[in-house]
Amino acid sequence: MEIRVTGLTKHYVSEGRSVKALDGVDLTIPANRIFTLLGPSGCGKTTLLRCIVGLETPDDGEIRIGGELVWSRARGIAVPTERRGLGMVFQTYAIWPHMSVFDNVAYPLTVRGLPRAQIAAKVAEVLRFVQLEGMERRPATRLSGGQQQRVALARALVAEPRVILFDEPLSNLDAKLREETRKELRRFLGQLDITAIYVTHDRVEALALSDSIAVMRAGRIVEIGAPRQIYFQARHRFVADFIGRANLIDATVRGHAGGATQIDCALGSITCAPSGHAAGSPVTLCLRPEFLQVRGGTVEGANVVHGQVESIDFVGEVNEAEIRVGGMLLLARTAPDAELAVGSPASIALAPEHCLLVAA
Repeated sequence: MEIRVTGLTKHYVSEGRSVKALDGVDLTIPANRIFTLLGPSGCGKTTLLRCIVGLETPDDGEIRIGGELVWSRARGIAVPTERRGLGMVFQTYAIWPHMSVFDNVAYPLTVRGLPRAQIAAKVAEVLRFVQLEGMERRPATRLSGGQQQRVALARALVAEPRVILFDEPLSNLDAKLREETRKELRRFLGQLDITAIYVTHDRVEALALSDSIAVMRAGRIVEIGAPRQIYFQARHRFVADFIGRANLIDATVRGHAGGATQIDCALGSITCAPSGHAAGSPVTLCLRPEFLQVRGGTVEGANVVHGQVESIDFVGEVNEAEIRVGGMLLLARTAPDAELAVGSPASIALAPEHCLLVAA
């Protein structure tokens, strides 16, 4: 089910001043895909989600779900939440502690007045799907955080919604359980012929779960793309920085030759992957720490810069090293057994294909 948002705006009044939560958002969410709204706190992603589901009233614009216009101020249309055919999983799960797993999942069907036999069959089917079969009579308070998340998912799915929406559903889980549940959720959603909209500020969740990501900032969509496209080919400095750790360096395009772009920056003259930036234009050089090829000592070569190791932090699968090159401090990720020492000289080779240029 495709969702189309056009010119959506929303203001709040806080401490006597108007805050623009959504600033003319235009967005098309394709059918049967996992689409993530990613951005920092206060960027408008949850407000946009709540407007789509009908829990917030926009100030202007239109919302269409599967071709049906569900909200338009200009046309005086406001379809109630319960008639939009949507399911939602909240950050807090909203599991009723006085109910069993069965009763929690059955609730949307019970309020519709469906026959008990039909409810039992549908609940059994969805509990098998989320791997909670046999827990029907268990009290909700006896479940782990991951199991509660699956109950919330089952309750959202049992009514067979056209679209399911997630508002940071994993944020209350510890790191290990969050990773396990994220993988389960991706598997569950991959088996469904359904549109999923997922809101998060966690870039790892967004990259691991999504078919497409919309990065938001200050009530606007900055950039949309597939996870690898957003990570490796971001067009904006904000997106390149937010989607992953990066060394961002102001630069100027010198020119283009031999299928590459040459720039000048604090590291010197650097050859980068081809770009559409005109000669003389200001750009930002984005260097991901994992692509900096660090060697101890002084090694000569094209696109090689020299510096000194300032710090090394062992974080398990990698070392995170800070290397000072002139006035720049570059973060690099190296193998945990790399022979580097604080205070020693180091050389960094910059592969042109991993020298990303984004708008300044």
